[in-house]
Amino acid sequence: MLGYVRDPRLGALAYNLVHNWTMGLGVLGLGLVADVAPISLAGGILIAHVGIDRALGYGMKLPTAFTDTHLGRIGRGR
Repeated sequence: MLGYVRDPRLGALAYNLVHNWTMGLGVLGLGLVADVAPISLAGGILIAHVGIDRALGYGMKLPTAFTDTHLGRIGRGR
């Protein structure tokens, strides 16, 4: 979210890089292959976090504003 302080496009890019299934699965896979439990745990937590975000209606951010997602507008101003 700190990227949004500078620019909505930068904020959306930074947010979307972390908040997606690919990143979570990659971190989980890295932890499993390297046999490092904390990394595996971080990957599992990231996957759960993304899943909960999607279940609550928070999607990938659009470059227009933090409240604009691929699932629709979120927040009080919708």
